[in-house]
Amino acid sequence: MMVELGALTLVGGAALIAGVAEDLESDVGSQSNPNSQVQLAPQMGYLHRLYNKAISGEPASYPFYAAIGAATALSVLSVTGNNSLIGVFFALVAGAFVTALIHGVYATTSYMGRLASQSRFGQPIYMDVLRTHTPVLMAHGFVANFSVLLLTWVLIAQHLSPFPFVVLAFIWGIALGGVGSAVGDVHLGTDRYYQDRPYGSGVNAAHSGSVVRKAESGLRNSIDCAWFCSKFGGPLTGLGFGLVVYLHFWKEVVVKDWWSAVAGIIIVMIFVIMNTYLERYSRQRYGTYKEETEAE
Repeated sequence: MMVELGALTLVGGAALIAGVAEDLESDVGSQSNPNSQVQLAPQMGYLHRLYNKAISGEPASYPFYAAIGAATALSVLSVTGNNSLIGVFFALVAGAFVTALIHGVYATTSYMGRLASQSRFGQPIYMDVLRTHTPVLMAHGFVANFSVLLLTWVLIAQHLSPFPFVVLAFIWGIALGGVGSAVGDVHLGTDRYYQDRPYGSGVNAAHSGSVVRKAESGLRNSIDCAWFCSKFGGPLTGLGFGLVVYLHFWKEVVVKDWWSAVAGIIIVMIFVIMNTYLERYSRQRYGTYKEETEAE
């Protein structure tokens, strides 16, 4: 059990790093929910310097990356025949590196293609944005995918999952993208792109595409959003994904048989109660609904 708990600590740490890197990568690339507003902004007359990527959604793109990285790592191991820890490490690095290259290709073609299609609205293609943002999102993607491959390999080595390496990496890619989209988008979309909207008010359809384009110094770009989200949104996403991975396997290791299912239900109920309390507290303290209720 001590060996398994040590492995779970490594897995939880890798999951935490993967969540942070994934969220910041999506911030640099304006991927997922906020990107729909970034795409719509030129049509509404708001020209911007935000990176317009949105390669599918995070829950769809990251399993694709993770599966490619896992298949590449297995291919490297089959060619070299070096199954030592050093050999496995460099195979995982090679898998994440190939994934980062593919990520960069998709990001570049997506950015160029989307903005070229919006030329009728006067939206220019900023080559400096392409040159500065693409390597940054590739680097964050490399860290995220390497962490996914590492935690997947540890789970396979400790016989904590019945799935093959590529399939399990694909599954964790879906989980990572889902957590990043659910947790990270909230703090990116409402706190950075829409600072001119009251807290808790949402984005009215009449304000679609009305993204904030002025940063602390000069015009805003997506790296400004990543800098902002590295303070809260990124770490919170990492914490969320790390807890999902660690607590799931913790109850499997510590609490055996069907009692692990009971422990899982208890853990979920605790988080539901905590989330309900935090949401009510934040809306009552910072929200706009109190004045609306009084007006009614």
